[in-house]
Amino acid sequence: MINAIVFLPLLGFLIAGVFGRAMGPRPAEIITTSLLMLAAVFSWITFIGVGFGHTPASTPVLGNWMTSGALKIDWALRVDTLTAVMLVVVTSVSSLVHLYSIGYMHEDPSRPRFFAYLSLFTFAMLMLVTSDNLVQMFFGWEGVGLASYLLIGFWYEKPSANAAAMKAFVVNRVGDFGFALGIFLVFMLTKSVTFDSIFAAAPGLANKPIHIFGLDADAMTVACLLLFMGACGKSAQFLLHTWLPDAMEGPTPVSALIHAATMVTAGVFMVARLSPLFEQAPVALTVVTVVGATTAFFAATVGLVQNDIKRVIAYSTCSQLGYMFVGIGVGGYALGIFHLFTHAFFKALLFLGAGSVIHAMHHEQDMRRMGGLRKDIPFTFWMMTIGTLALTGFPFTAGYYSKDGIIEAAYAASAHSSAATYGFLATVVAALFTSFYSWRLVFMTFFGERRPAGGHGHDDHAAHDDHAHGDHGHGDHQPHESPVVMLIPLGLLACGAVLAGLVFSGAFIGHGFEEFWKGSLFVGPENHLLHEMHEIPALISYVPTLMMIIGFAVAYYMYIVDKDAPRRLAAGNPLLYRFLLNKWYFDELYDFLFVRPAFWLGRLFWKQGDGRVIDGMGPDGVSARVIDVAGRVVRLQTGFLYHYAFAMLIGVAALITWYLVGGVR
Repeated sequence: MINAIVFLPLLGFLIAGVFGRAMGPRPAEIITTSLLMLAAVFSWITFIGVGFGHTPASTPVLGNWMTSGALKIDWALRVDTLTAVMLVVVTSVSSLVHLYSIGYMHEDPSRPRFFAYLSLFTFAMLMLVTSDNLVQMFFGWEGVGLASYLLIGFWYEKPSANAAAMKAFVVNRVGDFGFALGIFLVFMLTKSVTFDSIFAAAPGLANKPIHIFGLDADAMTVACLLLFMGACGKSAQFLLHTWLPDAMEGPTPVSALIHAATMVTAGVFMVARLSPLFEQAPVALTVVTVVGATTAFFAATVGLVQNDIKRVIAYSTCSQLGYMFVGIGVGGYALGIFHLFTHAFFKALLFLGAGSVIHAMHHEQDMRRMGGLRKDIPFTFWMMTIGTLALTGFPFTAGYYSKDGIIEAAYAASAHSSAATYGFLATVVAALFTSFYSWRLVFMTFFGERRPAGGHGHDDHAAHDDHAHGDHGHGDHQPHESPVVMLIPLGLLACGAVLAGLVFSGAFIGHGFEEFWKGSLFVGPENHLLHEMHEIPALISYVPTLMMIIGFAVAYYMYIVDKDAPRRLAAGNPLLYRFLLNKWYFDELYDFLFVRPAFWLGRLFWKQGDGRVIDGMGPDGVSARVIDVAGRVVRLQTGFLYHYAFAMLIGVAALITWYLVGGVR
């Protein structure tokens, strides 16, 4: 069954990619979507059997991949509870995105290519989560990066889409460089890249020094920090986050697939999978906590003022990924994966709901040009409301159990870690901001009156998800509900957003977590976090809910009661407003520090080094001089007999002179 789960998407990619143009869009859509749904059904069967039944964990070997000296790599599919959770998340969201895309992309002329890319992306992600060794994981890791590049730049006619795809590819390569170095170091320390061998050797590597850059450092700390660098790139953590918002240039289903459950969660999965290594490197876990908390706070502040509906949700994703790393960093690996699991449902719901809004608004993404849409698209309104409730942690929704659990765990860990204290404070503030910008999105989009096409506010940027259709006019278009094929995924995801936490919290992080995880997540003997978080003061457990209520109240006042308050607040704090609107100016800073110097250096090597020096003094220079000489010599060919006679006379005189003066001794 595991072979079918992994390779059915690959089969869909090959069919749609090779024969899509010949068979047409509709067969490509049906085949790829059907294969993904079949894989999703098999994934749920595997999840129930491995997590709750008596199906043992297994690692079927497909064959030997490579052997070089002590390095032996088999192509194997590791199936344990952690894998089963990721299989459900990846295949469920991907199959619903496929179904949704049938309606959303119905006018696009390149639908077979689009569905082929979606299936390729899913296959690469499944290879990543089923990997049994670091090299196989790196294969899936890079496959996801390639597929995301193709999907973000799907509308390659748009320069902004090409730039966003390239940016995502380059920024991820920065993190992947650290990931590759981490793999090399782990192999050097353990003489293996297979997980079982690495995990068995990990306790013996605790406090082992390594000489690097003239200093003695803890080997496990260095290895884990390098591996976490790869996670920062893939999961868009602070400093390597800049590609994530720009990835909104891709079609909205791509945004849901990349940002909800798949690519951006790869880093979280990788750190959780390597928990036996990170448990031996407390300094690395401290860094994970600090980076995650900083990301949660930073992205939440930026989300407060964004006007593009997809960018608000994108920064929300970035912030929630920070929560996941805080949970993992304080030792709650199950908490991080549980939030990954629940987040997949409500974030995919929000992205696909935003796509339904964009579809209704004829591809308009600027919330300042929306308003009053709850009357025109009531089903989408209620679905996005459910997603918002789950995201903000409304009691008994999915986010209430997972996100609030991370905040409580950070408080429990703060008794013996200052990094956990910082994580607790940052996530509490981020919870307040999350509630505000989430309800701001709902109020600006669905309440009030329809705002004119000219918009209002302090930012003149207008966003469009143009489907490659062109603009047919926004002002006269009457909003309408999406087709049923787009609404069915919203309803199914809404069920997950409401029930996932209530149904699975006991198994993931409750009293049954040891039986559920069955050793697929490793915690040290001194790690009792999941027990300690249930012993915190009751008041602390109410703090996230209080932040949710305050954020809702402030957003309601500013966007329903006193609609001029946002303008006054922005006008009264212009520097802070522009700072947040421009995303802390990270893009401008990176452009100044890295992009411009890189372009300057490239032009220097191109025009001066290659053009002037190599070509100028090399082949091009020699050929140019030959042409110059030939051009001058050819002038002697005048066609006049007396010119030739004169040249012969000069030659004879020169020959006689040489003979008389220097030719004979």
